[in-house]
Parts: sequence; C-alpha cells; structure tokens
Amino acid sequence: MALTRDAIEAELKRLTLPDGGDLISRDMVRALAIEGGEVRFVIEAPTADLARQMEPVRAAAEQAVAAMEGVEKTSVALTAHGPAAKAPPKKPPEDLKIGGHPKGGQEPIRPAGVKSILAVASGKGGVGKSTVSANLAVALARQGRRVGLLDADIYGPSQPRMMGVSKRPASPDGKIIEPLTAHGVTLMSIGLMLDPDKAVVWRGPMLMGALQQMLSQVNWGELDVLLVDLPPGTGDVQLTLCQRAQPTAALVVSTPQDVALLDVRKAMDMFKTLKTPILGLIENMSTFHCPNCGYEAQIFGHGGVKAEAEKLGLPFLAALPIDLETRTAGDAGTPIAAGEGPIAEAYRALADRLVEGGMA
Repeated sequence: MALTRDAIEAELKRLTLPDGGDLISRDMVRALAIEGGEVRFVIEAPTADLARQMEPVRAAAEQAVAAMEGVEKTSVALTAHGPAAKAPPKKPPEDLKIGGHPKGGQEPIRPAGVKSILAVASGKGGVGKSTVSANLAVALARQGRRVGLLDADIYGPSQPRMMGVSKRPASPDGKIIEPLTAHGVTLMSIGLMLDPDKAVVWRGPMLMGALQQMLSQVNWGELDVLLVDLPPGTGDVQLTLCQRAQPTAALVVSTPQDVALLDVRKAMDMFKTLKTPILGLIENMSTFHCPNCGYEAQIFGHGGVKAEAEKLGLPFLAALPIDLETRTAGDAGTPIAAGEGPIAEAYRALADRLVEGGMA
C-alpha cells in the first residue's frame, strides 16, 4: 500500500497539543514530503515559547509516522514561526542609530550562536545573487534547518521586498536589534531600518560600521546557518565580513556569459586572498523554457560557470533557469522556493547538497 499525504495527516490528527487541538487542525505541519519509504516534515509552532513545550509532540509524531506501514525512515524537525515574546521596548526603535565607524579594532564579530556562515557573492551585479540567497534560505528552512539571512548589500538592499517584510525591527534597549522572521527564516537588512526611498550616501567606514552592527548587535539566536547576501564587487563590506566574521565558506553566483565570469574570477581571487574557502559555483539564469511552446533558449549562454568550476577544480553546485515565476514571486514577497514546482525543486536539491555536505 502506497504512502499518502492523507494517511499521514490522519495519523497526526491523533496527537493532542499542549494547548489543545492537533497538528493538522492547527495547521502546524510544513514541507511534508514522501520519497519512497522516507517521510519528512517540519512542525512549525506559532511561537518559540510553545515550541519549547512541543518536543514530546515532535517525538510522538515521529514515532507515530515511523510505525505506519511502508515507512522506512522519518525525519521530523521542530521550529517556531516567530521569536519568543519579549518585554516591551524600553526605548523606541528610532533611538537605535545605524551606521558609524566600526568599533573594537579587528577582533572577530562572528555571532556566538551561529554554527556556519555562508557568504553568497558575485563579482558582477544583476546576476540574481539576492534571488538565489532568498530562495536558498527558504529551501534550507523547509528542510528543517535554523536559517538566518543577512542582507549586506547596504546600497541596494532587496531582501525586505523579496521576503515580504517591511516592519522596522525592535530594539528593547536601544542596542540589541530583534530581527524579523519570514517564511521560517530569521532576517535582517539595512533596508528595514532606513527610509526605503532614501539613498544610502555613506563612505566606506560607515558601511563597515553598519555591517558590524548587523552581525554583533542583532539577536540572531541559535542558527544552523547564516546566509550573507553580499553586494557585488570586492569592496569594504566583503573585506570586513571575511576578516572579522570569518565566514565558513563562500558561494559564488554568476550568469553564464563571459562578461560576468570576468568579474567572478576577481571575486574568487578576493576570497583566496582573504583565506575564505569557496564552497562552489552556481550558474543562475542558465536556460529559459518557453511556457507556451516549450522552446529552450540560452539567453545568457549556457555552461560557462560549470566550465569555470571544472577549470578551477571547484564544485559546480547548481544550474538554475531564468523563469518568470521566480521574478514575480520575489516581487510579491514569497520566494518561489516556498512553493512547489520545478524551480522550488531545484532549490531544494541545492539545499540538500549543503545539508549533506555538513555546511547547513
């Protein structure tokens, strides 16, 4: 008898929650996947306080599904939709000043509760690095990982729009910043702290100070991985991140054409100089499939990033297509990886590679 979603949900309905109801009626089951005899899903509690009480429910859910006919392996993760309730702010968020010269010399500013920091970089702007960062963060969260996303593109922050958030983060004491949560991802961006219509007109030290604040003054909590969406180029933000936050590795995103690869080589040389390992290369906007006739076109060329990875002896991690739905989903604030379909599956496969490799 084949496993079905309905059968698994019927089994989960039998489990009672600490504050009443069941997992299905309370809509707490996320990313339920059935692959052969393997079943995996995430239990998403509405608050961190409730999540702390639900470990027995998670264990019971895993045991109940494991006992079903045809189930060979189960994986059940427990997460929370939002942060734990905090005391009322002692100061309004407007009292927190963002920017200013970095403090403290050159000592590390890596957040204590973060296991892994992955820098998502590109040498050239416009290659879809921020789109890849947002969707990869959501895909990892759907795998049950505790994920943070730091938008370090100070001059052009786009993650608030892509992740569908606009609320200004709170600061209980005028120093510590409480990040926002969207699609299971803990998020911080300079775009949440400043007027979205105002240009950021800062010199290098101000950028470095802002990045330092977003790393050391944000309450990131316990994370399996923090993705840092870097600006294009090889400037002050990249230098500060690599020297002071000491990222675990970098992911390099590029489109296939030669003009993009020219800048990618500079970015990779920068990481080599700063002694930051490169985890692998991702080819974005690799192929376009016409949704009407099925015609396949390589608008920016095809395979250039894979060839570059082979030349340098680096892993080629993914070839992601150019797709209208990816753009519209990002503009609407719900990354395409949060849904289903071939593009979401491509990001899920990329997330799987990082998890299996122990990087997330």
